Amino acid sequence: MIYKKFQDLELSALGLGAMRLPLTDGNDAHIDVPAVEEMVAYAMEKGINYYDTAWGYHDGNSETVMGSTLAKYPRDSFYLASKFPGYDLSNMPKVQEIFEKQLEKCGVEYFDFYLFHNVCEMNIDAYLDEKYGIFKYLLAQKQAGRIRHLGFSVHGSLDVLKRFLAAYGDHMEFCQMQLNYVDWSFQDAKAKVELLNELSIPIWVMEPLRGGKLAKLPEAVGETLQTLRPDETVPAWAFRFLQTLPGVTVTLSGMSNMEQLRANIRTFEEEKPLSETEMRALLGIADGMLGGRLPCTACHYCVSHCPKGLDIPRLLDLYNEHVFTGGGFIAPMALMAIPPEKHPSACIGCRSCEKVCPQQIRISEAMSDFTEKLNA
Repeated sequence: MIYKKFQDLELSALGLGAMRLPLTDGNDAHIDVPAVEEMVAYAMEKGINYYDTAWGYHDGNSETVMGSTLAKYPRDSFYLASKFPGYDLSNMPKVQEIFEKQLEKCGVEYFDFYLFHNVCEMNIDAYLDEKYGIFKYLLAQKQAGRIRHLGFSVHGSLDVLKRFLAAYGDHMEFCQMQLNYVDWSFQDAKAKVELLNELSIPIWVMEPLRGGKLAKLPEAVGETLQTLRPDETVPAWAFRFLQTLPGVTVTLSGMSNMEQLRANIRTFEEEKPLSETEMRALLGIADGMLGGRLPCTACHYCVSHCPKGLDIPRLLDLYNEHVFTGGGFIAPMALMAIPPEKHPSACIGCRSCEKVCPQQIRISEAMSDFTEKLNA
């Protein structure tokens, strides 16, 4: 197992994420506890010492199962991370109540790592609002030793990241972000990585395989990669990409079975960063995967011609995300921060925007399709 230095700790470069644990019957709330125990035993044997859970994973059962499973091992043999669930705005006034319950569910007296969960457009104002006392409370828990290291996870835009760091950056010890070779350009992850490196904030990676999309690629693409590295698997390329980036400390993978766990551990037995040629090839593949997205350049000509005043470039960006992911929570979550009268459903189909679009995008059709997909 590769280990990465973080302050005075040695963290396994591969962490076990507890958002996609094995299930008994396909119901996300019904975790297969014996299977989890087997996986954790193997992970511990092979050197994984970082385990990541959260309040809402598996309908609230992930923390309980991970806590009871890890209780079989010495407390100093693993690092446990959980998060304050700010993805639900109704939780904002409940930071003390939730934190105490999380310690109870996990059966621990402290969290090695604790995060502001899912900083994004929808909750950034609430996270920064002092009336909820979230930052003040969590900082007090750190000072009391009940949180050893305080950080945050982010799904929001670069601007959201900058706002959060401007407020709390001096106290953030690490940042967990969605990072993979598709989102390097698609979600502007490159700019986020550069900012975090500039501020010397270590990076934790989530969604290294983009929800499994990067675990299986078209046969022709796989053959291209195999000519460059004959012995490398397709999923391993995603991890090698991350091993190439400066600042990446822990890569979390939500492994659902022993096969995935064994394969990922084999990949992390040694570091094999990509060469410049390999990196160009991989990013070229990513561009090909994104070839179907609407080619908006955010020139904003459309905005000045929209009688409803819609932020069309932003809506098209969210539409591209929603279509590529095949749904998901990112676009709906971002739209929660936008007034309903500025949603894609507000488009009246007048096509005024299309008359000035240099890319000749059929914007009205995209807004209609976006609305249909969101309501599906």
